[in-house]
Amino acid sequence: MANHGIPKIDELLEIFELFEDWEDKYRFLIELGQKLPPMPEALKTKETKVEGCTSQVWMVVVPTQDHTIDFLADSDAHIVKGLIGVLFAIFKGRPVNKANDIDVDGYFEKLGLSAHISPNRRNGFFAMVDRLKHLSQQPA
Repeated sequence: MANHGIPKIDELLEIFELFEDWEDKYRFLIELGQKLPPMPEALKTKETKVEGCTSQVWMVVVPTQDHTIDFLADSDAHIVKGLIGVLFAIFKGRPVNKANDIDVDGYFEKLGLSAHISPNRRNGFFAMVDRLKHLSQQPA
């Protein structure tokens, strides 16, 4: 599955540094969410819903032949979709067996999200991280 124009995390960190204020960063996050691969409505079920998110979020892992992480996710909130885009930048294409080694907290801090995202969204973000890590460890 293609990256849909979502940069890898290192490039995303560089892009975030270019913005002067958080209003621009929020706009960019929303644009990032608009680049997510579409998630078919049929996959938005009770079983694929991420618990712990204030907004509605659905997530499924897509099996790959090369045992790398790929997933589909969607939300009914623009900023949350942008946060899914951040997860896409962090996780997509990484080896499944390395999912638990990824320093998501570090990326969250480097992007400045910890200081600019509400506690509820932060909790939801890490609920998505936990679900993604859990799902990627499941046999295909």
